[in-house]
Amino acid sequence: MSAPDRFDRDATLDELLRALPRGQLPAALGRSLGPHWDLLDVDGAPLLGPGLDGAAAAPLEAPLRLGIDTLGRLRAAGVDAAQLAGAAGWVELALAGAERYRMASELHLESVHADYQALHVQHAALQQSEARYRALAAQLEQRVAAQARAIEHAQRQFFHTEKMASVGTLAAGMAHEINNPIGFIRSNLSSAALYVDNLAEALLAYRGGDAAAAQLAWQRHDIDALLQDFPGLLAESAAGADRVADIVHKLKAYASVDCAVAAPADVAAAVRAVAALVAEQLPANARLQLDLAPLPALVCDPVRIQQMLLALLDNARQALGGDGGLIRVCAQVAGGAIQLSVEDDGCGVAAAVAARVFDPFFTTRDVGGGMGLGLAVARDIASAHGGSIALDSGGAGAGARVTVALPLPLPLAGLAGAP
Repeated sequence: MSAPDRFDRDATLDELLRALPRGQLPAALGRSLGPHWDLLDVDGAPLLGPGLDGAAAAPLEAPLRLGIDTLGRLRAAGVDAAQLAGAAGWVELALAGAERYRMASELHLESVHADYQALHVQHAALQQSEARYRALAAQLEQRVAAQARAIEHAQRQFFHTEKMASVGTLAAGMAHEINNPIGFIRSNLSSAALYVDNLAEALLAYRGGDAAAAQLAWQRHDIDALLQDFPGLLAESAAGADRVADIVHKLKAYASVDCAVAAPADVAAAVRAVAALVAEQLPANARLQLDLAPLPALVCDPVRIQQMLLALLDNARQALGGDGGLIRVCAQVAGGAIQLSVEDDGCGVAAAVAARVFDPFFTTRDVGGGMGLGLAVARDIASAHGGSIALDSGGAGAGARVTVALPLPLPLAGLAGAP
């Protein structure tokens, strides 16, 4: 019940009696009316008094009023009407005092409740204001952090020059590389649906016991040839799906390049591990040669370094083509950095396109020969480690060399370059 409801309602006789000092009213009425008396509410239920049991005389009653409202009755036996009226008047005075006390206390409670509600509203407003300031501070921190990241990684963004041309190359490469396998997968699925319908026609006729209809359907749809073609159709579709998955995998690798600083790593060991992986894929007429000088440990993300090396070696392997040749990997410390170079005597790079080889999805190979992400991924990994990458080619047919420089901390760089 709210504070206003408590203040405005009419109190009952029972409530007012409980508000009076305990024991004083029964004692006073006992002295005034004797041993046989009681107080009843408006419904006749006894509330106070020893009762009328054992009384020799008939009881008398007097109403108990508070203002114009009758709250109950006072009964007594062995007294005259004047005594009962006097006692009733005294009880009404006591009840009036109790009612004034009740109203004053509940008015005070109402005031306190209103003050509490006002404070509660003010507190909620302060909390909302604090939450807004906290949210604003968090947004500002996020914007500052985002700006810092943008500045920090600006040198390894995908589009350094000719942004719109690079976007066009990216869209064309993606559409071309994914649309081809998706196209023949869709065609194969249409053929597969037709094959299933043809098989179903023959099998349902056979199941219904109509051998002639089944044989006719078998011959009409050339089920023998269908069954021979079906496995190849499914295998081709699976290969196309694998091609799309490989494209997505490389795209994810390209899009998520980041330098997660780890413990010092052995770069030479990373070169050997990747070289062993690539050597297994080389044709018999191709060789892979390692020329690794002693190298200090490098604080880097070794997984990303291996990914970069794999991209460079795979690019060199494809440059050799079917004619074979030599891939040479060198590693040394020079100029305060670890210098890694991958050189091949393959097809080389024409001067007209050399400036674009690190652009994403730029490739000089035929359709299906590559997506043009390898050197772009290598460039971004080197940049994420604070390094650089450069291409040196004598032109078409003259081979090429890609050199990556990964800077060392100053103490390590000075020690490594010492005689």
